[in-house]
Amino acid sequence: MKLTMERSALIKALGHVQSVVERRNTIPILSNVLLSADKDGATFSATDLDMEIIDQTSAQVGTGGQITAPAHTLYEIVRKLPEGADVELKFAGDDPRLSIQAGRSRFNLPVLPSGDFPVMSSDGLSEPIQVDTNDLIRLIDKTRFAISTEETRYYLNGLYLHTVNEGGQTKLRAVATDGHRLALAEMPAPEGAAGAPGVIVPRKTIQEARRLLDDAGETVQLQVSPAKVRFEFGRAALTSKVIDGSFPDYMRVIPRDNQKVALIDNKLFADAVDRVATISAEKSRSVKLALEPGKVILTVRNMEAGQAVEEVEIDYDGEPFEIGFNARYLLDVAGQIQGETAEFRFADPASPTLVLDPADAGVRYVLMPLRV
Repeated sequence: MKLTMERSALIKALGHVQSVVERRNTIPILSNVLLSADKDGATFSATDLDMEIIDQTSAQVGTGGQITAPAHTLYEIVRKLPEGADVELKFAGDDPRLSIQAGRSRFNLPVLPSGDFPVMSSDGLSEPIQVDTNDLIRLIDKTRFAISTEETRYYLNGLYLHTVNEGGQTKLRAVATDGHRLALAEMPAPEGAAGAPGVIVPRKTIQEARRLLDDAGETVQLQVSPAKVRFEFGRAALTSKVIDGSFPDYMRVIPRDNQKVALIDNKLFADAVDRVATISAEKSRSVKLALEPGKVILTVRNMEAGQAVEEVEIDYDGEPFEIGFNARYLLDVAGQIQGETAEFRFADPASPTLVLDPADAGVRYVLMPLRV
């Protein structure tokens, strides 16, 4: 096998695939990237057995073939080569190493046979669904912060992608929750999405898909089955297993009739929360909100660090009441509000609070209060 590539094309392809490779592997082949060369160019593949990323790129191929080499080492070598360099990759059967040459730099890396590299099948996947790239970015960005990191409830360790029919309209919806907060974003369902199975896409897959979306074209192809999901971003593709479990009935926790409505300047509020949270206890990061007509008073008390109080003007004319939240959760939601104003809908100090974005009707956030 012998091929030559421009450094920028090689670094882009390797950058797309190598991040799926775990730093520590008990199975040596999983530390490697599969390099394939033929008349159409070069293809790079990497997998952790749960997810596989493949990227194709153009190359001048002298001799076709396949071999695997250490993914992170190869990436670091190419990253440190000078910009604009032509990189030659060569593997000959008589030398059990991959040769990398660029200008006066030469490297030789150990290899493993390509036949040992595991390939993920794409059997049973649905017909491709064309999704606008920006729409998919929005669904992921508005919700992924709420994905649970606790392994005990594994079915919450991903983003629930599914279609719903509301008021005669079919919508593609993404939902994430960790039991303390919930994020929901939706869009009109693309053609062919109705009837596709709902899937819980693992957190790591969502992170990798989001990274690849930055280099995608105008649309992305999405395919799903009860066991797998596949995203195609032009010449790159990501195939992943989905979480085998049932996502909870999230609609039951979304408040429908919270009567106390407050309109708050999102940036002023977020800055105030950030300031008073400076002295909060690290574990709970609790901040108390005391709502009164026209204002909210934020208070944090910490036995060791002292007390912080700040007042923010708001549009509220209901009964005065107090409620507590985790400051980090308030800031996470504030970071997703697109417009200048956030709409908080409260019921009482012990019930979930609904947060809406008047500038984006397709998102909803639910925050569970803390005792203060």
